[in-house]
Amino acid sequence: MTAAKRYEAMLIHLTPNSTLAFPLAVRYFKLGDWLTLTLVCCSVALLCASLWQHGAGDLIIVRSKGLVVSELSLLRNRTLSVSGPLGATVVEVKDQRVRIASDPSPRQICVRHGWLKQVGEMALCLPNQVSVEIADARGHVDSVNY
Repeated sequence: MTAAKRYEAMLIHLTPNSTLAFPLAVRYFKLGDWLTLTLVCCSVALLCASLWQHGAGDLIIVRSKGLVVSELSLLRNRTLSVSGPLGATVVEVKDQRVRIASDPSPRQICVRHGWLKQVGEMALCLPNQVSVEIADARGHVDSVNY
C-alpha cells in the first residue's frame, strides 16, 4: 500500500462522526461545564499563588553552637561578628539581604552560598557552628506535621 492510499484511508476514518475527530470531552461537555471547569482551575491557581508565596522577611536569627546569639532587623544595614570554635564569622546585612561575608571554615561553603532574601532561607557554617536564618516576625509556620 502506498503512502497516498494510507493517507486516504486515514482521512476516511476521521469523519465528523468518528470518536477520533471529537473526543468525549468535547462532545458531552456543555457551556456550563466548561465555565465551571475554567472557574475551578483559576481558583486553584490563585490559591496556590497566594498561599505558597513567601515574601521578604524582616528578622534575621543568628545562632552559634545552637544558641541564638542575635536577632537583627533586616531593614537596617550592618555588620556583625559572631564567634565560633574556629574563630569569628562575619555576617553582613545590606539592602534587605543578608550573607556570611567571611568565615574561618576551610571550604567556605556558607560564604559561597551568597545573599539570603526570602523567609526560610539559611546559611550554615557547620565547622564553625554558626548559622544565619531569615524569619518572619509574625512567626510564619512553613509546614505542620502530624
